[in-house]
Amino acid sequence: MPWQQLLSPQTRLPVAGLEAWYASLLERTSQPAPLQLAVSGGRLAATPGLAFLAGYQGALRALWPAAPWTLGALCVTENRSTRPADMGTRLSALTLTGRKDFVTAAQAADWLLVAAREEEVGQPLRLALGVVHNGAPGVRIEALPALPLMPDVSHGRLHLHGAHCERLPGDGWDDYVKPFRTLEDTHVLAALTAWLFGVGQDSAWPQALQLRLLGLLAGCAEVARQCPSKADSHLMLAGLFAQFDSLCGELDSAFAAGDAHWAQLWRRDRGLLSMAGSARGKRLQKAQALLGITL
Repeated sequence: MPWQQLLSPQTRLPVAGLEAWYASLLERTSQPAPLQLAVSGGRLAATPGLAFLAGYQGALRALWPAAPWTLGALCVTENRSTRPADMGTRLSALTLTGRKDFVTAAQAADWLLVAAREEEVGQPLRLALGVVHNGAPGVRIEALPALPLMPDVSHGRLHLHGAHCERLPGDGWDDYVKPFRTLEDTHVLAALTAWLFGVGQDSAWPQALQLRLLGLLAGCAEVARQCPSKADSHLMLAGLFAQFDSLCGELDSAFAAGDAHWAQLWRRDRGLLSMAGSARGKRLQKAQALLGITL
């Protein structure tokens, strides 16, 4: 991770369509490693939503290192559930049929990782992950209204009708969907922290607060090196979020004393980091049980 790039004064990328913004980010970073993509994108983002997008793309590349350099998305949710037993999307003979109800940056994404069931009738449930391309035969994106949180990053519904796909090797749940939760948390936290550090640097926040944000970024870099499926990784990640939570009071004071533009953006989008809090809490409990420790 080239930390000097983060520490040096940076000119943020102009706000543009997601594809154009992401292309500009790649021009500035030149095929970065996943965490570098998240951190550099966060530092160069003009909004928390664009920082989230960089973190999300970094997590996808950590999950699938062979991913194209264009925008992508992981498609899991059906009827507000991510449980394999609740999925109706099916993979058969390398074709996908079904629907995914919440896809991040769906209209801008070039490639889509789709979780689908592939077991035969009467066999134990088995999940696979297939790759399709936006606009290919049988692949249709339905745009959904912008959300109050992060309105600059669109989302949509994916409709699949016999769409040809590439099946990724391994188990769709254990090798992809499950570890992505930890990868996404780590990379999005890094991206949002980098965005905050950039605002703090430009706004002359107290040195102690800026240094604590840097310390949090260093922690993200270490967690990103660990296996996302291991209990100790979940414990370390919980520690990073506890560290972030301890900064909230100082962040509120710093935003209140500075530029109203940054404060408005943070008030609108600060909930990004709490969206998966319940799932993280469950992973922490399981990790403690597996490791035989009590915190």
